[in-house]
Formats: sequence, C-alpha cells, structure tokens
Amino acid sequence: MDKSNTTATLRLSLTNVNKSFELHNQGGRRIPVLDTVSLDLDAGDCLALLGSSGSGKSTLMRMIFGNYGCDHGSIKVYHNGGWVDLATAEPRLVMDIRRHTIGYVSQFLRVIPRVPTIEVVAEPLRRAGWDADAARQRARDLLARLNLPENLWELSPTTFSGGEQQRVNIARGFAYDYPILLLDEPTASLDKNNRQVVLDLIEESRNRGAAILGIFHDADARDAVCNRTLDVENYRAAA
Repeated sequence: MDKSNTTATLRLSLTNVNKSFELHNQGGRRIPVLDTVSLDLDAGDCLALLGSSGSGKSTLMRMIFGNYGCDHGSIKVYHNGGWVDLATAEPRLVMDIRRHTIGYVSQFLRVIPRVPTIEVVAEPLRRAGWDADAARQRARDLLARLNLPENLWELSPTTFSGGEQQRVNIARGFAYDYPILLLDEPTASLDKNNRQVVLDLIEESRNRGAAILGIFHDADARDAVCNRTLDVENYRAAA
C-alpha cells in the first residue's frame, strides 16, 4: 500500500508481517510464531489482540515497539509528518519514535534502582523535551489520580507491591500524549477503583486521537474501551 495516499487518520499499518525465533543453543533451529499479519490502526481506534497464551500477541506488540525484529513484511508508523518502516529503520530513528510517537505499557516495570517514582513517571516527558517542573507536575497528577500514596513518590518503585508497580507503569505510559499506545494487560493486578481509572485514561486517550493496540484478558475491560478486535490465532505460523 502507498501510505502517501492514505487518510490523515491512519497511524499504524502492518503488511504481511512474519516472525520466527532462532534457537542458537539448539543448533539454530527456527520456531515460527506469526505468519502474514496485516492490520491498520487509525487515530481514535482501540484494537484488542485476541488469542490464547503463546499465540504471539505480546510478540507482535514487541515487534511494533522495535524490541523484536521482523523477518518479512512492513511495520509502518506515521512519525513526524511521514511514514517510517520500523522493520528497516535505523536504531537512532527507532529511539526517536519511542520518544515522540509510540508509548508502551508492558506488564513489568523495569527501572534503574534508587530513582524516585516521580522521576520514573516524569522521564518520558523529559526525553520529549518538557521542562523539569512541568514534567514532575504531570507525574504528580497521574500518581494522585492512580491513588498511589504521596509518601511513596520520592521512593524507588523497585520495592513496591505488584499493584503499586503497575500503577507506576500506567502513569509512566500515559504521562506523554503518544499518538500510538501499546498496552499489554493494563488492568492486571489492579483493584476495582484503579481499574476504572485506567479505563478512563484509555478512553481519554482515544478521544484526543491516540491509536491504541492492546492485550486485554479482562473481557469487561476490553468491551468497555475497544472498538475493534484482531484474533492473532488466525496468523499463527505452522510449526
């Protein structure tokens, strides 16, 4: 597809994406995972990836974020006024896309030890060029909204509970207004009240025009915020 002729609302487009993993400790054996995945994601969409455990949902998300390479096909992202194919982009450009275009909320919080929680949340804003005070204020607002006690904000989140770490992860992921958001189980480990806060954040992001791709094993959460689904089982590569 010639992306220059697509509508202005298209943000992400995958065409015939394939992925397999090479097992170097087993003689280079290759394990096929995904075969000819294609999808388009528009501004305001929230598309849920469906499929059983091991079907390749998280693998697909990591390919879009640039953590995994793409064997074949294209992963095109609308970035800085033009289209970039992440399957072939240089690492420096991938990092710029992560700073300004694609946000990723994984199931796990990975941070440098001893860095205060408020700085962990503010860091994406600082990378995008925000003033330090404005970034910290945005971080405070999100941490308060997600009901993380203020006495924890200046502590490192490495010793927090699973639910507290997930809230830090959510705050960090939603701090900057990314045009594209990747969400891997965003409501996992959360109580009812904080689950609703996350759903509200997702809906607000959609309303401002974010294109969202997510994994939601919580069917009620999925039904509340997603307008489309894609069953990854249909693209599962034959072993």
